Amino acid sequence: MTILVTGATGNIGRKVVDQLVRRGASVRALVRNPAKADFPAGVELAQGDLLDVDALRTALNGVSTLFLLNAVVPDEFTQALITLNLAREAGVRRVVYLSVIHSDVYLNVPHFAAKFGVERMIEAMGFSATILRPAYFMDNDLTIKDVVADYGSYPMPIGAKGLAMIDTRDIAEAAAIELLRRDQGSVELPLDRINLVGPDALTGVDVAAIWSAVLGRPVAYGGDDTAGFEQNLRGFMPAWMAYDMRLMAERFMSDGMVPEAGDVARLTALLGRPLRSYRDFAAGIAA
Repeated sequence: MTILVTGATGNIGRKVVDQLVRRGASVRALVRNPAKADFPAGVELAQGDLLDVDALRTALNGVSTLFLLNAVVPDEFTQALITLNLAREAGVRRVVYLSVIHSDVYLNVPHFAAKFGVERMIEAMGFSATILRPAYFMDNDLTIKDVVADYGSYPMPIGAKGLAMIDTRDIAEAAAIELLRRDQGSVELPLDRINLVGPDALTGVDVAAIWSAVLGRPVAYGGDDTAGFEQNLRGFMPAWMAYDMRLMAERFMSDGMVPEAGDVARLTALLGRPLRSYRDFAAGIAA
């Protein structure tokens, strides 16, 4: 029984591989460049990407369960559909897919809409699947930690509705648990969706207050300027992606990203421990 992990060298995928190895799973990792892959002993490498049909066919051969993670790219939807069709062709019936919370709500945001389309195809194609829907990654804020520390400003425009930010380690552990539950089941399990959230729904002001506490000096919330946010992002990412992120931030303002009733309790029970908090994340950086 072999689990194929796509996106295996990324922030989430690498953690999923590590979690699976710790649990004794047989893991195959799809990577573009095996020479740069640094995985625990025993992880099998498959070279290719989600647009390389021949490589995917080879990677999926003998696989029992698929972890489907694909990056925010212009052809995200195409990549996922190619992978799902090839998985079905290879006889892979069990899938864990990393989507996003509110994929069915933020439908004007390109990468949310793409993930919702993939969810629908997983369901329509009849896979035995778990669809994981994580909220905003705490780890995204690693990119702005110097701004917070050096300028006393939290610059992410996350608004006043609240975001249930989650640590990527909790995402990866939940993914590994679900992959093994699917992979080791004696029968195919029905499709399930799990919202992956942190323990607190935080506003921009809340997050600034946490940084103030852990740094021991004032940190202010930078405000809800999504146009300025887009312009800043264009300094280090393509214009289409910066605009996509702006649209997401605007939905933070209007809708927030808060858990549904029972989400926190369900994830806590799944992991068997308390969820990691943003305060713990910030304190770790400050230390």
